[in-house]
Amino acid sequence: MCSPSATLTVWASSWLAGCSAPDDVLAALHAWAPKHTIAAGDPITGGRTDLPWSAHGYQPGSGVMALLKVIRETMAQPGAQLRLVLPVPGDVRGIPAGTAFAADAIEAGEGMLIGVPGAEGTGLIPHWAEDDTLQWTVYSAPVPAAPGSDMSLGEAEYAMREAVRDAADALMKLHTTALGAADSDPRELIEAELADYSRHDYPESIPLRARRILDTADHVAAILTVAQREPASAPTSASAIGAQESLLRPLWDAIRAARLVAVHASARGSR
Repeated sequence: MCSPSATLTVWASSWLAGCSAPDDVLAALHAWAPKHTIAAGDPITGGRTDLPWSAHGYQPGSGVMALLKVIRETMAQPGAQLRLVLPVPGDVRGIPAGTAFAADAIEAGEGMLIGVPGAEGTGLIPHWAEDDTLQWTVYSAPVPAAPGSDMSLGEAEYAMREAVRDAADALMKLHTTALGAADSDPRELIEAELADYSRHDYPESIPLRARRILDTADHVAAILTVAQREPASAPTSASAIGAQESLLRPLWDAIRAARLVAVHASARGSR
């Protein structure tokens, strides 16, 4: 799984559908961090949810069971949905513009929206604290009427198959050393990245095609991470930086779109 927000979206959907137990959700979250806390992002949300709030940054907050309580209570509304958001500057699909949730979700690169489309709902964003605690901040935020991408699972699966090939080509263009170099073998580095992704399990209720898409997206992301990180691929001029960005950004965009489609299909399939 690509992020704590994706893990929570998929596992919470499975739990609410009766396909997983609360302990399963907690175990999936603990694969990201040994400790999770939850706190309100503003005093109004704090009053609505009975969660602690502080104007001075992160503070201890409530335990992780309070996170499940917020999700269950918000999803009790008829027509409520769980949505993953993976915004980046220039692509903010699916998030309510001009809100504190939107600004913080863009900074974090992830988040989760809960509620009835077109109405006021709840936003969740994870933040890493200094002691390796993952703190979830709760926001009051409107849920956009449309989630953004309407790509089908079939289209997402095809896009990821194409992206594997394109990512491998990009790695070869950016990595000037031979694949068999003893001190920096990209294949070993890619496997290490994939091993990190594989620590995060999926619920059994997830559709098989969605699982394949998420696995392939992780594979492409691992290739791109190695392509960007290795010294052999480090750009040395402004033009080289621009060329690398032009080469890799469409692939990252494709990964993000495919992950959103697969996670949302999993959330719908669990209900």
